[in-house]
Amino acid sequence: MGVSGCGKSTVGSMLGERLAARFKDGDDLHPEANKAKMSAGIPLDDEDRKPWLEEIGRALRRSQDAGAPLIIACSALKRSYRDLLRHHAPDVVFIHLSGDRQTLLSRMNARENHFMPSSLLDSQLSTLEPLGVDEKHMLVDIRLAPDPLVEGICSRLP
Repeated sequence: MGVSGCGKSTVGSMLGERLAARFKDGDDLHPEANKAKMSAGIPLDDEDRKPWLEEIGRALRRSQDAGAPLIIACSALKRSYRDLLRHHAPDVVFIHLSGDRQTLLSRMNARENHFMPSSLLDSQLSTLEPLGVDEKHMLVDIRLAPDPLVEGICSRLP
């Protein structure tokens, strides 16, 4: 989890390979209306995000019920969003990929063909709510290169 540009897709995919788990990019589960809104530089509101989060929660639940590990890259910026995901999949562990604004901005500006413009970074940063002590999670510094970052995550997973 984390704001755009933090490396959710890269790290999630690598974790999936390392842990022999399926990986799904949460961006692929956004309704087309959400993608169009973000492409136009318009931040999503809670009403826009709810069906998307519900779909992610259902995917996590199906995976949990099947006993098949699933990693989903999802911003999960607010506590209420994470509560909704935990409603569907109580055992979910959030891996928060965290970084400073400049690092995130430079990563976003280097991407090609992504529907999320860097102009929405500040909106995401202002929306981001820290994880609570009662939320299963780990905080990871995105300044690490992907390989050692993923190794560190794997060594800390239950």
